[in-house]
Amino acid sequence: MTFWECIAVLLAGVGAGTINAVVGSGTLITFPALLAFGIPTVTANVSNTIGLVPGSLSAALGFRRELAGQRARLLRTGGAALLGGLLGAVLLVKLPSKAFDAIVPVLILVALVLVLIQPRVARAMAARRAANGGGTRDGGPLLLVGLFLSAIYGGYFGAAQGVLMIAIMGILLDETMLRINATKNVLALLVNGVAALFFLFTSTVDWTAVALIAVGSVIGGQLGAKIGRRLPPAALRGIIVLVGLAAVAHLLTS
Repeated sequence: MTFWECIAVLLAGVGAGTINAVVGSGTLITFPALLAFGIPTVTANVSNTIGLVPGSLSAALGFRRELAGQRARLLRTGGAALLGGLLGAVLLVKLPSKAFDAIVPVLILVALVLVLIQPRVARAMAARRAANGGGTRDGGPLLLVGLFLSAIYGGYFGAAQGVLMIAIMGILLDETMLRINATKNVLALLVNGVAALFFLFTSTVDWTAVALIAVGSVIGGQLGAKIGRRLPPAALRGIIVLVGLAAVAHLLTS
C-alpha cells in the first residue's frame, strides 16, 4: 500500500472502532477499504478480523463501568461466544461463502426488527416474570443459543454481529441498553479474538493492514465508548437501526 492508502486504512480503523463500540458493523468500513486497495477477499476478511481485536478490547475497557455486576453473565455467555466464533472461523476457511452470504441480509433485517420491538417485548416479558413470581433474568437457554448463533456469524464475517447480539439480549435480558451494549463489546472481543487466533494458523494475513486497523480501532474504541455512554436509549436504538440498514444495503449491492 502507498502512504495515502495506509492513512486511509488507519482512518477506516478509527471509524470502525468507533462504530463497533457504539453498535457494531465497523467491518463495513474497513473490509471494503482493504478490498479497494487490492487485498484479496479472504485475506482482507482475515486481516480485518485480526486488526479489530485490539479495538474490541479498547471498547470493552471503555465500558468497564457498565460491566460492573455482570461477571456471572459474562462467564455464562462467554463460552457460547468463544465456541460460536471458532465455528464461524472454521466455516470461513472450509466452506464456499455464497450460501452463507445469501442469508446475512436476512439475519440483519430480523435483528433490526427485534431491536425496534425490544422495549414492548421486554415489558411484556417482565410482566410475565412478575406474574410467575420473578422467573429468570439471565435469559435462560434461549439467550445462549441466540448468542452462539450470532457468534458463528461473527466469526465468519462479523458485520452487524453487534446488532444481532444487542437485539437478542435486549429482548431476553432485563437490562438497560447501555449495559447490554457493554456486554456486547466483551462478547464481540471473544468472538473476534478466537477467530483471529484460528486465522493466524490457517490463513494468509496482511500484517500492514492488521497494524493500521489495530491502531485506528483502539483510538476509535475509546471514542465510541465516550459517545455511546452519552446517548439515550432511544437514540442508541435509532443508530443501531440506521447502521443495520446501511449494512443490508451494502451487502445487497456489493
